[in-house]
Formats: sequence, C-alpha cells, structure tokens
Amino acid sequence: MTALAEPGGGVGLSPRVFVRRIFAGQTGPVLVVVAAIILVWYLGAAFLNAPQQMEADGRAGVERSLTGFLAATYSQERPVLPAPHQVAAEIWKTTFAMKPTSKRSLVYHGWVTLSSTLMGFAIGTLLGVLLAVGIVYSRTLDKSLMPWIIASQTIPILAIAPMIVVVLGAINVAPVFAKGTVSAYLAFFPVAVGMVKGLRSPDPMLLDLMRTYSAGPWQTLVKLRLPAAMPFLFASLKVAIAISLVGAIVGELPTGARAGLGARLLAGSYYGQTVQIWSALLVAAFMAAILVTLVGIADRIVLRRMGMAR
Repeated sequence: MTALAEPGGGVGLSPRVFVRRIFAGQTGPVLVVVAAIILVWYLGAAFLNAPQQMEADGRAGVERSLTGFLAATYSQERPVLPAPHQVAAEIWKTTFAMKPTSKRSLVYHGWVTLSSTLMGFAIGTLLGVLLAVGIVYSRTLDKSLMPWIIASQTIPILAIAPMIVVVLGAINVAPVFAKGTVSAYLAFFPVAVGMVKGLRSPDPMLLDLMRTYSAGPWQTLVKLRLPAAMPFLFASLKVAIAISLVGAIVGELPTGARAGLGARLLAGSYYGQTVQIWSALLVAAFMAAILVTLVGIADRIVLRRMGMAR
C-alpha cells in the first residue's frame, strides 16, 4: 500500500490511493452524480431566470457584466428556478434557525406529514398482510378480491384524496387520520401483492412435507410461508413507506391544510415563493430516503436473525 509520512509522524494514504478507494465503493459514483446534478441545476437556473433578470435590468437601466448577470440570476427573490444555494439557505433557515414549534419551521411541517405517513404505513401494511393471507388460503377471495385490489390502484389519487379527507373531516375524524387513510390506500397495494407472491413462494415439496407432518394451515403459515415471504415483504415495505409519504402530502394539497409539507407547497405556489416550494420538496425527498433506509436496516436485521443474511 502506498503511504506518505505526515508531518506529525503519522502515516496516511496518498491522494491517488485515497481517490481510488473512494471510487472503489459507492461513495465516489454518488458524489459524481450529485456534482453533475448540481451543475445542471445551476445551468438551468441561469437559463430560466435570465429572461426575468433581463427584463428587470432593462426597466432599471442597469448594465451588468456576464459574471454580474449570472450572480443576479442566482439571487432573485422569486426566481423561476431557485439556485441550489438559495434552497440550501432556505432549508437551513427554516430547519435550524427557527424553533421547531414555529409554523414556518420545516421541522414542524415535516412532523405533521411524518405522523400521517407512519400511521397510513402501519394501517396499509396490516391491511395488505391480512388480505394476502386471505387470498392465499381462500380460492374465493383470490378470484373475487384480487381483481378489485388491482382495479383500486387505477383511480387517480388526486381524484380520490379530496373525497376521503373531506368525508372523514365531515364526521369529525382528526386530520391526521384522514391523511393517514390516503397513505394507507396507497401503501396496502404493494404490500398485498408482494406478500401474495411471498406466501406462494415455498417449494411445493416443502408444502407436501408439512402436510406429511400433519401441520395445519396455521402451522404452515407460521413455520414455512411467513419466513419464506420475508424478503418479499421488506421489498414491498420499501415501496410502501415511500408511497405513504406521497399519499400524506397529496392528502394535504387539495383540502387547504394549514400544516404539513403539502400545505407548505400549497402556500408557496399561492404566493409565488419558489424557494419555499423547492425546500419543501427536498425535505420530503430527504425524509423518504431516511424512511426507506430504516426499512432496509430492519430488513437486514430480521433476515440475519432468521439465518437469511444478504
């Protein structure tokens, strides 16, 4: 291994070896993609904000150099496309520079959306697992219920979410439960489909062996079908948790919600605050990434304890 002596007497990796190690794993490629996205973002911001800046400079009679003009496009109060540093500054201000209880804090709005997301995810997961077990063990449910489960996902969520939230609100159901219902509606489908596939995945010879041992349906489910379905379940849960967040945000959009990331997006669109819109979008994406990562960690822990390490 190539090494360089550091001034303090220590030994460190040479820059070439360090870069090679970075790019040997996932960190290097990810950094390259992030850098490319930021570069394209800056170019897009300059291109989209240029007409607005040229019009403003023309009215004010201001002449700028190229660098000054670019700097102006990146510092507009209401840009068409905000620059990355503007969005980062907004996220910092509304996340760390404000009290979490403030109505302008993204922590406050993120928690409101997260609570609905987790509630809908839990309800959708339970419903999906129960439906999958019923479909696998009942031919009648398989033939009658499965087509309706698939058909339910053909209804646009933007069409059904307002009806769900308004109807449940009319009977005094708490908004968190109403938005959680929208999340559950989206989450149960991948869980149900994945679990049906997983519960049917055991080898027929193993099912015959369970019958040879006089195992009943419950024992077969617990000892064979459920363990075999775990990889399918966690793959479905990763989809379900992400789509639950989408459902919670969509549930906040058409009903005039006053809290949540969806309400933040709506307020930003009303007042032309594009920086606010983009900051809420990036925070929502960051939340989804964290939730999917947590499900992935649970996946590895559970499968490792079951002797199915991946």
